[in-house]
Amino acid sequence: MNRRYFLALGLTLSGALLTSCDKNKPADSPKPTPGTGKGTKKLKAGLVTDTGGVGDKSFNAQAWTGLQAAQKELGAEVKYVESKQNADYVANLTKFAKAKYDVIFAVGFLMQDALREVAGNYPKIKFAIIDGDAPALSNCVAYKFREQEGSFLAGALAASMSKTGVLGFIGGMEMPLIKKFEYGYQAGAYAIKPEIQTRVAYVGDFNDSQKGMELALSQMSGQADIIYHAAGKAGIGVIKAAQTKGEGFYAIGVDKDQDDEAPGRVLTSMVKRVDVAVLEVCKKVAAGRFESGEVVLGLKEGGVGLSEMKNTKSKIPAEVLKKIEELKQQIIDGKLHPPYDASGFLDFTKPAS
Repeated sequence: MNRRYFLALGLTLSGALLTSCDKNKPADSPKPTPGTGKGTKKLKAGLVTDTGGVGDKSFNAQAWTGLQAAQKELGAEVKYVESKQNADYVANLTKFAKAKYDVIFAVGFLMQDALREVAGNYPKIKFAIIDGDAPALSNCVAYKFREQEGSFLAGALAASMSKTGVLGFIGGMEMPLIKKFEYGYQAGAYAIKPEIQTRVAYVGDFNDSQKGMELALSQMSGQADIIYHAAGKAGIGVIKAAQTKGEGFYAIGVDKDQDDEAPGRVLTSMVKRVDVAVLEVCKKVAAGRFESGEVVLGLKEGGVGLSEMKNTKSKIPAEVLKKIEELKQQIIDGKLHPPYDASGFLDFTKPAS
């Protein structure tokens, strides 16, 4: 049976639960330190999270890390507000705009409609959205990532380390953004072992960690020994499942370096440098060099990549690590193009050894 067969058999499980997050009140940052360098503006930067909140240990947490770096490096005044539900996005973006913040971040593609509604009313304020489309306005920029590139490396590593020949993937919501993680991962695995099987399941949201754990345990019962998640807070459940199963089972983290969430049971993390994007925008605004439009970051730009694997590297054969580096360089050099959707995956050809 070939990869098209397993693609067709991929599980698509959805849950409709939407878990609300902690607070809807802006959280004060620690007292900022003075900015450094002549001409550097001490800016006010606000961040609106999606419903995962800064405690998701993933996407939102990585964005907040970037804002904290802006506070440390630029002396910026930084705050965040957590959205309890999607309906809060417009109000939360507006709160920062009315408070005359210099730059406001909308974290997540689900905020693109809210940004379109708000940004035009505040032309002097800069807005940046992560993963979504920015409106065609001079005060808006979108930062996106080639997640399929880092996911390809994660899949290649997983296939190299799997003892059962069966992998797992668990996504948050089934949509084009998360499909980039899924198909990149499957292609990377296929590049190492064309006969590899990959079970695929979706939680239905990004917050239900219990559902994430249940899906992971189900896949592990079906022989999957390494499971990659792109599920936000729900993915913490995948890591807990690997921790529960113990030796012989691994999770692969995402967005933030999650290797320490269960030391030794997280094989690696596909780190998405949202923090770098946030800090870069802050620096440009502070220096008066803000540019609207769209910025896309991949392996070449250091926007995605695998974690240092400090808890597991000793278990990975040297020849496997070497192969991962070779594949990485092929992608950077433009010789290898990981797929990001179903049609691209079906047309994907195993790279020459």
